[in-house]
Amino acid sequence: MYGQFYRLKEEPFNITPDPRYWFVAAHHQEALNYLLYGIRQRRGFILLTGEVGAGKTTLCRVLLDRLGDGFHTALILNPLLSETQLLRAALAEFGITTKQLDRLRCLEMLNQFLLEVSAGGKDAVLIVDEAQDMPDKTLEMARLLSNLETERQKLLQIVLVGQPELRDKLDKPKFRQLAQRITVRYHLGKLSREETQDYLNHRLRVAGADGQVSDVVRFDPEAVKEIYEFSGGTPRLINAVSDKALLAGYVYNTWQIDRGLVKTAIRELREAG
Repeated sequence: MYGQFYRLKEEPFNITPDPRYWFVAAHHQEALNYLLYGIRQRRGFILLTGEVGAGKTTLCRVLLDRLGDGFHTALILNPLLSETQLLRAALAEFGITTKQLDRLRCLEMLNQFLLEVSAGGKDAVLIVDEAQDMPDKTLEMARLLSNLETERQKLLQIVLVGQPELRDKLDKPKFRQLAQRITVRYHLGKLSREETQDYLNHRLRVAGADGQVSDVVRFDPEAVKEIYEFSGGTPRLINAVSDKALLAGYVYNTWQIDRGLVKTAIRELREAG
């Protein structure tokens, strides 16, 4: 709606997890390095946690891009699955049709696929997003999948991604076997005040013509301060309030996003719940 007014080729603060907009804050880069290390070193289970809106799903998309052709990957975004549904979803993501096969046959097909991948000199990675919502039995099935191995290595690397509640869940005695297998853990933090400013400029640059920050729209320092205090450095909240602030600037026919426009955006977000 406001893109042409600000000379942008697209809206910069969309909340969808687009890897093009990935902002390389220090802890985001560190998290990516941990994930890549765990996968490439065949550590088996890897755990990534972070608060709602911290950028975990976007990081997963970037991870898939960075892994390259040496990996077969499966990304499961819906964790509310039974054990058999998890197997079928993984096989489907790996490009294998199950035709409603039972659990045993699905396991056999997955094991055969993983053996073929390994024989071809490649690795397989299963990423489960929002894993804190996985039913207990399905989480236990994920543990059993880590038993698929040869004499030399694990056949499947599993990355569990979720909110802090996932750590609490894994601390329960009944999941101690799974928790003991997680050798790489990382908790994704929030952006600092300075990083929030850089984050805004980064997204405006990606959305601008020729990869440049628009020479029109500007967030003044007080506006950035207000955005940071409202969002606490959470990217999703930064996006939500910044999008509303740009819309308010468009309505009021101004290219300077000041504290007043941000406060208007915050009020609208709170009224909307």
